[in-house]
Amino acid sequence: MTAAPFFSPTSPLTLCGRRMLLADGEIAPGRLTLAEGRIVDTSRQIGGDAIDLGDLLVAPGLIDLHGDAFERQVMPRPGVHFPVDLGLVDTDRQMAALGITTAAHGITASWEPGLRSLDAAEALILAIHALKPRLMVDTRIHLRHEVANAAGAARVEAWLAGRLIDLLALNDHLPDFVAMRARPAKLAVVAGRSGLSTDELLARIDALAADRTEQWAAARRLAALARDAGIPLLSHDDETPEARSTARSLGARIAEFPVDMATARAAVSAGDEVMVGAPNLLRGTSHAGRLDARDAVAAGAATLVASDYSHAALLSAPFVTATTTGLGLARAWSLVAAGPARAAGLSDRGRLAPDLRADLVVIDDADPLVPRVALTMAGGRLVHADATGIALLTCQAS
Repeated sequence: MTAAPFFSPTSPLTLCGRRMLLADGEIAPGRLTLAEGRIVDTSRQIGGDAIDLGDLLVAPGLIDLHGDAFERQVMPRPGVHFPVDLGLVDTDRQMAALGITTAAHGITASWEPGLRSLDAAEALILAIHALKPRLMVDTRIHLRHEVANAAGAARVEAWLAGRLIDLLALNDHLPDFVAMRARPAKLAVVAGRSGLSTDELLARIDALAADRTEQWAAARRLAALARDAGIPLLSHDDETPEARSTARSLGARIAEFPVDMATARAAVSAGDEVMVGAPNLLRGTSHAGRLDARDAVAAGAATLVASDYSHAALLSAPFVTATTTGLGLARAWSLVAAGPARAAGLSDRGRLAPDLRADLVVIDDADPLVPRVALTMAGGRLVHADATGIALLTCQAS
């Protein structure tokens, strides 16, 4: 749904309600006025000529720095390919309906053929840039460079030089692939994703594991290019405080999904950002038996939450966090809005404050386990409205 049936993006719009999460960090009565895609005024006064949102929660739009759920729209089953444009537009609709206003798709540039190959990555990158004028959510690219893919580093360098990438992560999953010999079920899943037979996949893994010197040399070159270009650099699955320190020395100031509490604490102590996954928070456990996200948040060892493989989990994450960690909903919301904005250097969003982008979400959280988005606005445009949201806007218009 676009903004056109309700308001022009340039028409001033004032909202008021009893539960607004404004930039002062409290959920309290308030009002905000939007014009030309930005927030022009906020106050703790209510009433007057405004759309009254009642007891619905008004909060900053969700900012997702790592999401790969789009892969299920592009390849819904192993070996079954849908058009890339269709998958991305479908994902965009889902994100808008879940209150996500900024999203960085986690696109893997791997040595694997198939869904995570260099060619597939390039197709996704180019499609996102071509589709941007039609997308409702501010969609960005988080490139996940597999360290073992030294042969593809030159193409990644070209993407960095062309400013096609917004975040760069260094992933080193090769040791996990080596360990898959003892996990045939997992090996079969990866083989299905790549289009290789199990024997072909194992042969490639063995060849890559034989000499890793050039792989890490290429990764260091990419890290330097990202650093020089001001592109945020992330390290993935740091296993020890020492590994985090090494990544920091390369310029990676975001630790995504550190494996244990000691590593997460070491990162925060050094002033790094620490990303945990919304599915981990929602389920109360890591699917891989690693760091419990709830424990990390409660201990102050996590600074932002990403959707990982479930956009729906990101919407639920602050509500689950508020009820399971004692953090409170206002502070929990910073993990999905202000925290990601700070980590990615997006100083124009993440809070409801004057002069920032008009990115906001209006939520019916009567059942906090299943929150429902009534309205989503991204850059001042209405990008989603359910029956409740439409009723509120229609009443105002009449």
